[in-house]
Amino acid sequence: MRYCTDACPFKFGLICVILTFMKTICTNRKAYHEFHIEEKFEVGLALTGTEVKSLREGKANLKDSHAKIKDGELFLVNAHISPYSCGNIYNHEPKRERKLLMHKREINKLFGKVKERGFTLVPLSMYFNSRNIVKMEIALAKGKTLYDKRESIKRKDEKRVAERELRSR
Repeated sequence: MRYCTDACPFKFGLICVILTFMKTICTNRKAYHEFHIEEKFEVGLALTGTEVKSLREGKANLKDSHAKIKDGELFLVNAHISPYSCGNIYNHEPKRERKLLMHKREINKLFGKVKERGFTLVPLSMYFNSRNIVKMEIALAKGKTLYDKRESIKRKDEKRVAERELRSR
């Protein structure tokens, strides 16, 4: 019999389940419609105190935002984090460039793909992880053409109709 740790309080054959806590702040649903998602990455964010407090209130928007690589560093551009409601004169700018934290070798790998093959770095979601640290999921994505968008909408509609028919039987 295995226990999750030696200090496990349940020594009676119970299996401990470790739940991962993840509170989603915001998602970028438009990204799934406009891009083919190739690969996903988890990155950290360098934020100020009022930005974190504003994110705890859920006041963020990733629409029309993207990530760019500048001087070997990764930055989030055009993401809107509303000013903190109880903030003072030291409140943050809502649309400032924010540094994304990622290992250097991963950034270099992304830089090669973005430069050569026409990929884009798109943020998908922002959330608090189990340790209450703000994390972001970014994706290496290629833009869809109008034809691709229509095709994906058609597939979703067909799937919805099929599910409706199965429920009605």
